[in-house]
Amino acid sequence: MNICIVTETFPPEVNGVAMTNRRLVDGLGARGHQVTVVRPAQRADRQKNPIGVDPLDSAKEVTVPGIPLIGYPGIQMGLPVYFRLKTLMRAESFDVVHIATEGPLGIAALLAARRLRIPVTSTFHTNFQLYCEDYGAKWLTSTMLSFLRWFHNRCAYTFAPSHDLIESLEKESFERLIYLGRGVDRELFNRKRRDASLRKSWGANSDDTPVAIYVGRAAAEKNIPLAIEAFYKIRQRLTDARMVVVGDGPVRAKLEKTYPDIHFAGMRYGTDLATHYASADLFLFGSTSETFGNVVTEAMTSGLISIVYDYAAGQRFINDGINGFLARFDDPKHFIEKALEASHADDHWAEMRDAAEQATAGIPWSSIISDFEHYLAKATHTGAQPERMDRDGLIKNPVPESK
Repeated sequence: MNICIVTETFPPEVNGVAMTNRRLVDGLGARGHQVTVVRPAQRADRQKNPIGVDPLDSAKEVTVPGIPLIGYPGIQMGLPVYFRLKTLMRAESFDVVHIATEGPLGIAALLAARRLRIPVTSTFHTNFQLYCEDYGAKWLTSTMLSFLRWFHNRCAYTFAPSHDLIESLEKESFERLIYLGRGVDRELFNRKRRDASLRKSWGANSDDTPVAIYVGRAAAEKNIPLAIEAFYKIRQRLTDARMVVVGDGPVRAKLEKTYPDIHFAGMRYGTDLATHYASADLFLFGSTSETFGNVVTEAMTSGLISIVYDYAAGQRFINDGINGFLARFDDPKHFIEKALEASHADDHWAEMRDAAEQATAGIPWSSIISDFEHYLAKATHTGAQPERMDRDGLIKNPVPESK
């Protein structure tokens, strides 16, 4: 297939969506497909291999103008270059266009592909409707949800990474939803990367010193203060405990000023990131806005005991009290109680770490890429039969898919 993937975020940016897109692109390229990635130009493009990301040999990249996202200057948002995308799509004769993000660039790609009657698929990566309240615009929640429904319902298929997300989107009248999970790189993330010298730099002077870690964006929607509050509760019992926050974003400076006893490690990448995971013991993640939560499976694969809310990746992979701890969704008091429960289970941490690591053994990226490839091909096949498409390029009366 000749595939176009349009995304507002892609390496060298570092986040779950960017890394997932890179995995899918590399996987499709390795299977012999011709892939073109369209993304905004990023500040890191002006640097030489700025974070050690391997060059993209599996696909062709087309960069378009971008501007910093309001309130989040580290992320570039693509401009709606409709005519440039339309020219590119016509010249390349793509079989299918996959849109990974719903920003201005994604909207322009959707409109251009529909105009050319090229089948379009999309992924629901981010609960933007839930971010409105976190950024002081709760009144926009309904409008954002309506926009997201409009966008995704104009695609042949919309991929979603968890079954609970699919159920919630179906209740909001989203259509043609397909489950597409996330894999985990067990060669990268593993317990063998535990580093005593790194732990010592955090103030953990022995292997028995408990270290809690948060990994993710330093952003309001990630609820990092709750993770830190839970750590303080743990430290009331395990008095030598330390905490590390890995990641960067708009609230990092404020958090560093508010919590001077917490070690802020900034953004970490590749093996360095994996070493930070493996050198900790507990993973505290209080976010309620994840569509999946790659960091949860990365932490578990690294042998960490996770304390998370009961949804998305946590709901699927954590057996409460056996390989981690699950708090009732969006119940901060219960989250802190679970963190304290984890501290009281320290005599059982060794077996819990083993169980956490084994729980993610069955999610290789290869199977995820196979499913993605299957549905792209299915959309392409449907698009080759004009009598089954309406004037907007949508499938007429599609056969329901199992979830």
